[in-house]
Order: sequence, then structure tokens, then C-alpha cells
Amino acid sequence: MRIDSGFTQSVWKHGVDLPFTTALQSDLQCDVCVVGAGISGLTTAYLLAQEGKTVIVVESKTIGGGETSRTTAHLSNALDDRYEKLIQLHGEKNARLAAESHTEAIRRIEEILKKENIDCDFERVNGYLFVQPSDSEDSLDKELDACWKLGFTGVTKLKKCPVPSLSEGPVLCFPDQAHFHPMKYLAGLSRAILEKEGCLIFTETHVQSFDNTGGVVRVKTESGHTITGNQVVVATNSPINDTVKMHTKQAPYRTYVVGVKILEDAIPNALYWDNSEPYHYIRLVKDQHPDAIQAGQDKFNVLIVGGEDHKTGQETDERERLQCLEQWTREKFPMAGEVVYSWSGQVLEPVDYLAYIGKNPGDDNVYIATGDSGHGMTHGTIAGILITDLIVGRPNAWEKLYNPGRVTLSGPSALEFIKENVNVAAQYTDWVTPGEVESAEQVLPGTGSVIRKGVTKVAVYCDLDGVKHEHSAVCPHLGCIVNWNNVEKSWDCPCHGSRFDPYGKVVTGPALSDLGNAK
Repeated sequence: MRIDSGFTQSVWKHGVDLPFTTALQSDLQCDVCVVGAGISGLTTAYLLAQEGKTVIVVESKTIGGGETSRTTAHLSNALDDRYEKLIQLHGEKNARLAAESHTEAIRRIEEILKKENIDCDFERVNGYLFVQPSDSEDSLDKELDACWKLGFTGVTKLKKCPVPSLSEGPVLCFPDQAHFHPMKYLAGLSRAILEKEGCLIFTETHVQSFDNTGGVVRVKTESGHTITGNQVVVATNSPINDTVKMHTKQAPYRTYVVGVKILEDAIPNALYWDNSEPYHYIRLVKDQHPDAIQAGQDKFNVLIVGGEDHKTGQETDERERLQCLEQWTREKFPMAGEVVYSWSGQVLEPVDYLAYIGKNPGDDNVYIATGDSGHGMTHGTIAGILITDLIVGRPNAWEKLYNPGRVTLSGPSALEFIKENVNVAAQYTDWVTPGEVESAEQVLPGTGSVIRKGVTKVAVYCDLDGVKHEHSAVCPHLGCIVNWNNVEKSWDCPCHGSRFDPYGKVVTGPALSDLGNAK
């Protein structure tokens, strides 16, 4: 069994009634095979099922067991990379298409949940972009001008932030944003898919390879079974069907979240984002922690604050990131109570700030959705809409914008491409460095370290009983040396973001196979 994407648990993981699913146990055929049961995969499967397609979804973990359960679930058309930058790089027409696609994604989520009667705490709220004392107010004015150019005339500049402790300066107010409970939404989508004849969902079914010959795609699983489809959609956050080409155009980052108790009505229910480095993003969850329910305590909201991003596998102490995030939260929200949740997730940052959604380069019947850039819930919904249109032969104005085969190597995107790929190349020097400790005996219970054994390196995990588990420290994707993540208890690849559980089992691609045996 593949574990979920980490040791920590998000606010979304309790109290959700997912439909019963099993592992794939036979060879099957369908119109479309969807790999991945997160928001991208299930939205695509749902919309294809509405078109009368037979769809089989396969997931190596559980429904939502990847990054969808680790989001903070902002539903926003105010993009993190800012419209001013998108206009500079892609032009006003394409920036407007990007804005329209995220706006439509929010609308489509609302439409689906109403049609399928999905109770997922969806709520329309305002979003506020604020500045820190070290930031320039001029950045807000430039973004406001960009928004108005694109037709977002409802965006306004306010003199004061609705939360004075958060910022004393002006803010941009983006109306008609939203948030929801992503796992409740996936539960509803899954049930709607399973109600359609010929549509199935299999979990704990790990895909091991793809065979795209003879006009069909054969998806082969670790258990030896095969799903044959006219098309396949790879919706695994980072594409697992491609070894190199897509991974040079985006970079994996870990992002961190803390959830703190906060009294009801302590702050306005809204989305909040800053314009700083490191970047922060904030929202409320109307929630009651399970421990509080058992203790008979009063209801409370959870304020969830995210940020402190860094390249995956390139941090020596992930716990420090959570500590910094908590410290920032307490400075900005002095009314906050105890921490009741803390977790991390993985986002993929494309070099030109737009996701890659559509036909996999070089394949007519393989589609991918990747490069979420911190907007996974709307990008995942855009993927479902766009890929469905492509498969059924319906024109879509977003096709060229999100084309995975596009090349945008000019200006800032060229610099970003060079920076990220130089960074990847630098990670291969780990092959010649000493181990983190000299021997396996020095690895403490509940931790992992990389040691050197002759010409190679070994990943050593010591379980809580003191038993040492040794595997090759070489990522099977492209040969980088993995590093221990002390928050998620995982081995993370610093090159392209593959991740493995303490015992070497792959939990996040692009790697398809586990860490090898130690030599």
C-alpha cells in the first residue's frame, strides 16, 4: 500500500465520507483512463462521464491522497505571479484568457456542487492583497492597473486592511473569490462519477509504465494488470509518463501551512495574500477540531496560514519553516490561539507562470495537467474543462495558452529556466560529498540520514524500535541523491521533486519506481 503524501495531516483529512473503492484486480478497457484521483483527475473524469465517455480512474494512494488534500483551497482569479507580470510576458490577450479561465473554474465548481448536491462548505468571499512595511505601495497600483486592463473593473484599492494587525497600509480588494472543503468536494465528484455506467475508480493501484502504440494507450500497473484506453490523462501533479522534457520547464517547491485556533468573528471571512518574499496566504476554516468535540469545548474557527516555500529536497530543517510560519502568524494575528494543524504540500512552478494542460508533447492521445503554481484547485478545474473539450473535439480558447509544448523563453521566463536548470545540475555534486553521518549507527530513531558507502550513497531510516532500514539514496528518476524530510518523514529528491516514504516506496512522481536496494 502506498501511503499518502506525507506524515502530517491537514485540516481536510478528518470527517470526510469517501466512497468505497478497491485496487484494480483485472485487465479492463475504457474510452479514457485517468491516472490520479485529485482535483485534476476527478474533474476530468466527471466532465468526460457527463459527455458519455467510459472512464477508469486509477490512484496509487487514496482519493485525494496526493496534493489536493494538502492545499489551502483558495479559489481565486487573483494569480500569485500577478497580472502585471503576465501581461509583460504573454501579452494582454493571453493574460485576459488566464484571468477568464480561473474565473470560469470558480464558476464551474459552484455549478457542479449545486448540480450534484455536494455539501463542501463553498462560500464566496473577498480576497485582499496587502503589502508589508518593506514593500512598495506602487506594486499595488501597478497590479490594479493591470487588472483594469483585463476587465477586472471590480478590483478596488482600499486605504486600510480589514485586519489592522495584518497590515497598516492599503490593500487591493478582489471581489467574488471563494473557498471550499476540497476533500468533501472530491467525495461528491467521486460519487457522481461512480453513478455513471462504465465509470470506475480504483485506489491503491500504482501505475508502473505506459505503452502508447497501436493507436491505444496501455496503462500497466505494479500488480501486473493493464487498462487499455483510447486516451489517457496523466493528472499526477508532476507527470509520471515523461522522463525529461516537461521537468525542465517547471520546478517543485515545498510549501508549509499552520492552522491555529481563532474565535468566530475574530477576523472577516476572506482570502488574504501578501506581495512579499517569503510569500504568505491566509484563509479561515469553519471547523471544530475532533479533540475539542470529544472534550465538549466551544466551536472555533481555524485560521490557516501558508508560506515559507523552498525547493523540494533542498532544506536542512523543514521544522524550522513551520516555526517561522507560526512566529509570523502570531505577530500578524495576536488573537490567534494554539496550533491545531501543521502540514506541508508540493507545488510546481512553471518557468513562464502558466500551467501546462493539454496534449503531452509528441503524443496525440496522452494528455497532462501540471504546473499548478499554487493555484491547484482552479488549475485542476481548468484542466478538467480543457482536456474534456480536447478529447471530445470541442474548440477551447485556452488550448494554446496552456499548451504543454509551448516554448516561452524570453525575458524573465528565460532567466527562470536557466536558474532552475542550473540549480538542478548543481544537485548532482551530492554524489561526491561525504555522508551526513559516518555510519548507520548514528541515525536516531524516527529519523533518516544519507551515509556514504564506497562510491555510492545509502538512505538510512531508523524506525521507532531502533531498526535500521537501508535503501539506495539514488532517485530512480534521473539519479539525484535524495534528502530526508524531517516534517513529512520522507526521502525527497532535490532535482525534480520525487518523494519516497521512510521505507523507500515512491509516493510522489515523476519517479515511478521505489528506491533501490542498498549495495
